[in-house]
Amino acid sequence: MISTWHSLYLTQLSCLPFAQLDSLFSLSAYPNWLNAAGLNGLKTNFCADITALPDFVCQSTLADSNDYYEQIIFKQQQIPTRPDNWHDLFNGLIWLQFPRIKQLLNQLHIEDITQHGLSPRTLRRNNLTHFDECGVILAVEEGQEFLFELLRQHQWHEVFIEHKVLWGTSIVPFMFGHANLEMLLQPFVGLTGKWLGIVVPKGFSDLAPKQQLSLLDTKLAEQINQDDLFAQKKALLPLPLLGIPGYCMENQDVSYYQNTDYFRPKTRRV
Repeated sequence: MISTWHSLYLTQLSCLPFAQLDSLFSLSAYPNWLNAAGLNGLKTNFCADITALPDFVCQSTLADSNDYYEQIIFKQQQIPTRPDNWHDLFNGLIWLQFPRIKQLLNQLHIEDITQHGLSPRTLRRNNLTHFDECGVILAVEEGQEFLFELLRQHQWHEVFIEHKVLWGTSIVPFMFGHANLEMLLQPFVGLTGKWLGIVVPKGFSDLAPKQQLSLLDTKLAEQINQDDLFAQKKALLPLPLLGIPGYCMENQDVSYYQNTDYFRPKTRRV
């Protein structure tokens, strides 16, 4: 009997982030959970430089330790992975797509832990965690940077409806937050990501998916490092995920965007 471990995932393949994942990793073809061993197998096939990636290890096999999750990854070069768990599976798939960014986030966590201790958490570590769990990378082609300003100003009608045709070409979203992926399995109005934008060369949308990922992984890691982005207040801005074209069927009706409890206008300071 074929396992239905991914039945929930299969029902959401029309949602763009899952369609992207399936085109890269063919999850729908697997009869059982990938878990740590399966992720290590994907690493061998997917990553050009597998030595740059820590190993995925079943969490129950790790020796008892007082180390925090990020410390285990840094010290042992192992990513604790719970079996049969969507949250950890999606986390692993993000590691495979964006290894430089994920390692940089880990390094920044360790720097702050070393300097400030585990508690209280610093502003930078809070931002790092928000991006790791809920981040969305928005790749905008040169000459279309006005889209960033529309997003900053919560001009949802303009960015999602008036400029709908630009999504997938001039602006391409990439899900980075693995918690968002888990929640998209059972999407709900109110589901919100935190976006970071990066300007990419014209023709980016015509590149093969692996080329897109490699370019983003390199450029955004450099940008995060150079600008110390996560040390800044409001480093991440809200993005109503179900408003993105291709993320749900309901947003094909323009009336969907009239829900101002979800598509909130920007608060103006008096």
